[in-house]
Amino acid sequence: MAKITDLSKSRYCKGVQCPKILWLEHYKPEEKADILPESVLENGNRVGDLARRYFGDYSLVEFSFDKNVMTAQTALFIASGSENVAEASFLTEDGLYCAVDILRKNEDGWDIVEVKSSTEVSDIYIEDMAFQYYVLTKCGVNVKRVYNMHINNKYVRRGELDLKGLFRLEDYTVKVIEKQSAVAENIESIRSYISVDDEPARDIDVYCEKPYECAFKGYCGRHLPEHSIFDLAGIQARTAYKRYHSGIISFEDVLANAKELKLSDKHRRQIEFTLNDLPDEVNAEKIKAFLDTLTYPVYHLDFETYQQAIPEFDGVSPYQQIPFQYSLHIEQEDGSLEHREFLAKEGTDPRRALAEQLVEDIPVRVCSLAFNMSFEKTVIKNLAELFPDLSERLLDIRENMHDLMIPFKDHDYYSKAMMGSYSIKYVLPALYPDDPELDYHNLDGVHNGSEASDAFAAMAQHSPEEIAVIRQNLLKYCGLDTYAMVKVLRKLKEAAGE
Repeated sequence: MAKITDLSKSRYCKGVQCPKILWLEHYKPEEKADILPESVLENGNRVGDLARRYFGDYSLVEFSFDKNVMTAQTALFIASGSENVAEASFLTEDGLYCAVDILRKNEDGWDIVEVKSSTEVSDIYIEDMAFQYYVLTKCGVNVKRVYNMHINNKYVRRGELDLKGLFRLEDYTVKVIEKQSAVAENIESIRSYISVDDEPARDIDVYCEKPYECAFKGYCGRHLPEHSIFDLAGIQARTAYKRYHSGIISFEDVLANAKELKLSDKHRRQIEFTLNDLPDEVNAEKIKAFLDTLTYPVYHLDFETYQQAIPEFDGVSPYQQIPFQYSLHIEQEDGSLEHREFLAKEGTDPRRALAEQLVEDIPVRVCSLAFNMSFEKTVIKNLAELFPDLSERLLDIRENMHDLMIPFKDHDYYSKAMMGSYSIKYVLPALYPDDPELDYHNLDGVHNGSEASDAFAAMAQHSPEEIAVIRQNLLKYCGLDTYAMVKVLRKLKEAAGE
């Protein structure tokens, strides 16, 4: 039976971030929030499975809850002459365990190859590799080199997938060896910290956010007041924790130290509106000036995109934004609406079909409207570069686009409920509180952009019946995005007296 002091490489990395994570996982697992989307794990697994083919043939150690079974299978593969062993497993007598993504033969020794689905190597990855080196050498393995294999975001797929181009292999042997004394100290420190029965005291700090957001952040921050330094819109984590540790915690504390903190007008407005429950602030003249830039009919446009760590289509790079859906609400000056939409067929490259329908749905020289138009403009620009025959029409849409976010970004319309933000996820409920028609929580299956991306990316793996349901959920979600824009524009008209 596993003991709380047993450490795998994932538990070790959590302990390096904050050892209290391990204590809470053992004694108070019910306090753990569900913050890691399943798609992140699935993506990592897909990348890991593909990376095993990088060096050619390999032997795979099958997963078992009994670590001794995995270590025994590893030993058999090594003894039989396997040159590449995936999930090679090692366990020390004192309960340190790791499974190496790829253990590769190197003359009279072995190389550790750690695979990541990211496009760069972070400090915590180096800690991970250093722990593996420590465990393997303690088990008597002659480790020659330690590599990190990660995604090359400069790679562009052309025909068959090129693993040598998709992955970058970087040598971290020197850095890993330099960390070995620190690994031993960390193991001792972590084990000492988590060995106690009573909950150990540990204040919140940047490690609650980095390198990963902690699932126990809410539990450990339960002592914070309703409105704290961490609620200031756009504040950097390091700045917020620095203020917190100096005793500036509540909004009242921030105001009392406004001069010393050089409090911005934006943050002062947020605090004063919150503490004094002030009514909405509306600059009707500036809002009217914004509205005067629009011409009817207005084409409310919103895209949904997804990313592929492993590009499936030609001309696509890892993690490139691929548009697969849009919603278009066409609003006439009298307020009448027409809705058009596009949702690509699952499992296909959606870009050409989407671009063709977009230029068919939006005429030349009309006013299109987006909320935070930089995203929509980038999508259209990329499509124009990809399809030269559609470029002129696409760029016309882009050049005639307006940004519905501007009046809120400029604070020409400000409400306490916006909490200092001009994101639509704050603006919409602030303008239409408790309106079930505009409540994304009332949707089925897809409630936000991340869920939309995940749903489309995985849709081809479902049955026809399930696909029909997912498509309907996607259409309703994206349709609500542009209908919400229609409602936001109408609220601006009311504010301007139109």
